[in-house]
Amino acid sequence: MNEKPTPSPAMVRKVVIASVLGNAFEWFDFAIYGLFAVMIAKLFFPSGNEFASMLLTLATFGVGFAVRPLGGILLGMYGDRVGRKKALSLTIVLMAIGTGMIGVLPTHAAIGIAAPILMVLARLIQGFSVGGEFSGATTMLVEFAPANRRGFFGSFQMCSQALAFSLGALVAYLLTVNLAPHDLESWGWRLPFLLGILIGPVGWLIRSNVDESPEFLTYAKDVQRGKIQRVNTPLRTVFRDYPRAVLGTLGVSVVGTVSAYVFVFFLPIFAKKQLGMSAADVNLSTFIATLVILVFCPVAGHLSDRYSRKAVLLPAIIAYGVASYVLFKHFVSLPSLGSLLAVQIGVSFFMSFFWGPTPIVLTEVFPVSVRSTGAAVTYNLAVLVFGGLAPFLNTWLVHVTGSNLAPIYYVLASVVIGLIGVLVLPSSGRRASAALAT
Repeated sequence: MNEKPTPSPAMVRKVVIASVLGNAFEWFDFAIYGLFAVMIAKLFFPSGNEFASMLLTLATFGVGFAVRPLGGILLGMYGDRVGRKKALSLTIVLMAIGTGMIGVLPTHAAIGIAAPILMVLARLIQGFSVGGEFSGATTMLVEFAPANRRGFFGSFQMCSQALAFSLGALVAYLLTVNLAPHDLESWGWRLPFLLGILIGPVGWLIRSNVDESPEFLTYAKDVQRGKIQRVNTPLRTVFRDYPRAVLGTLGVSVVGTVSAYVFVFFLPIFAKKQLGMSAADVNLSTFIATLVILVFCPVAGHLSDRYSRKAVLLPAIIAYGVASYVLFKHFVSLPSLGSLLAVQIGVSFFMSFFWGPTPIVLTEVFPVSVRSTGAAVTYNLAVLVFGGLAPFLNTWLVHVTGSNLAPIYYVLASVVIGLIGVLVLPSSGRRASAALAT
């Protein structure tokens, strides 16, 4: 294969900014639905039973995940065929459409049953878009990064998610403390969704002004010159030729996605609805905890470059499991702002050390010809089965068992799956980073 062209430092910086900001925009749009779930339940899914209303809202949250594998597969194959740049520009436009719809939708009181139906449609568009975002942005980052720093550069993908969650929580906090309850319910909650309309064109402009991935360009030229054959069935190739990579990355994705959707999405809802904590306190705690992830993810990515992926992932997942159990149990027994901060900050610290290396782990095990497809499939399958329905399932589990500790067993099950995934990964450490460059 031809030597990969070396991008200029200026272009690498430009790609990092485009990937991180564009991805943060997308995840901000996706996150604010969870942060305003209680409000949306009241306005779009009213019923005589408050619990049923909340379950419908969380099920609609999960609907966005039902199409994520489809979006991931189609946008991943699109990225493997026409390039990472075009795929990423498309995802951000789709996200702006879905989020903008939520911001302008009339409520159930205004248009009846059409309101929840349109809400579901908007979530489907969001889910399809974000399904291709993770793999596309991650692939773009690692293919531009220096071979010996791909873990560090890939970790910025997770930083962008943490940034999105932080901004979403901050916006929710500011709206909650500065608006009267009536104003928040009538129009205030719509503001962050309306911001999504502006994010679309801004994100598209940012991403359309970066170069295509040098590795993809080299691959495309070799295909054009007849040196190698194009992979025409990337999805089948991924499962047929890389089964161990699929299983390993699927396990890593499971523990990562459960940690996000339990401790960033479900826990704030649980604290407000089940334990009666104020929305302002919950949003403030979530904001601080996600800042912890933002700070420590690059540290974890750097350590995975210096030592190995497994050397960082294994102890981090074990420590996360122990901390989750101890701190969540304490929070449930003595709910307060202090105990909520303890569980969210403590868990977020250990989450950072398996979040950081996750992007490079999900991409380095697949060759450039199917890399975007492979990462999209494993990540979105994990999110579909274990992540998107986590708020719904855990709300239901607490209700039917009568135990506020039920969610922690869901978390511990994901820890076991994550550890198995790390152990079966086909490669880790610096050897894999070097292999990506060839």
